[in-house]
Amino acid sequence: TLWLDGVQDPHNLGACLRTADGAGCAAVVIPSRGAVGLTETVHSVARGAALAVPLIQVGSVAAAMKRCTELFGVQFVGLGDKAPKSLHDADLKQPRHLGLVMGSEGEGLRQQTAQACQQLVAIPMAGRVPCLNVSVAAGVTLFEAVRQRSLQRAATGDAEFSYGGEELEALVQRLLAVSRQKPGGDERIQ
Repeated sequence: TLWLDGVQDPHNLGACLRTADGAGCAAVVIPSRGAVGLTETVHSVARGAALAVPLIQVGSVAAAMKRCTELFGVQFVGLGDKAPKSLHDADLKQPRHLGLVMGSEGEGLRQQTAQACQQLVAIPMAGRVPCLNVSVAAGVTLFEAVRQRSLQRAATGDAEFSYGGEELEALVQRLLAVSRQKPGGDERIQ
């Protein structure tokens, strides 16, 4: 899954949806407030991916991440330009359910969101700019996960290019349920 914490630009959300579809992502998760939602521009940029990839809105990205780790074993890898570990050194093939987390344009990951990640990584930059646009960073990160998982499948002789099909569909349904669930039975995830 791809988790976007506070992306403001509809072009970026549309590009992230399109890339997520291309990488075989089960869903894209965004906050219900403080971020762009599905707009005409998002649909236009996504070129059909907005209809193909489930877009799940949650009250708090960090709280939903913590619940998904507790309930379903989702392991989260957050991207930050100052993270101590390189994306290329991160093991993105081992977690059965992997959540890749991107922050907002300009601000990056919020502190609570970063704390909900099991590891933080950075895309190595060779030029003068410190980081990539969020939609480009999402593409680099998603396809690094695809590359690592493809190599693992090749090494184990599992030639099938699949992320679990029915299992992923079930995870998306559980994520949708968590986004509507009241933690502790008394309030919606904020």
